[in-house]
Amino acid sequence: MQPDRERAASEFRRMMGWIALAGALMVIASLCYLSLYGPLRLHMVVAAIAGIFVSVLLGCGLFAAAFFSDKSGHDREVTDATRREPRD
Repeated sequence: MQPDRERAASEFRRMMGWIALAGALMVIASLCYLSLYGPLRLHMVVAAIAGIFVSVLLGCGLFAAAFFSDKSGHDREVTDATRREPRD
């Protein structure tokens, strides 16, 4: 069971790396788009970076955590632990 957890943890780290890259690319694209309509001010840039990057990381990261929980066997352990044994 341990190799499954190690493999799932490795996949989770790789997935979070791709999610962070996607978030960074979305921030760059949004700043390019915003620059088309006027000058970029410091507060606007900081707010865009924080809002877009954190939103992407949080939303996708929670999905990645759910997939990690299933692949690593944590969900099965909880299901087995809460299952009641029939009494004779």
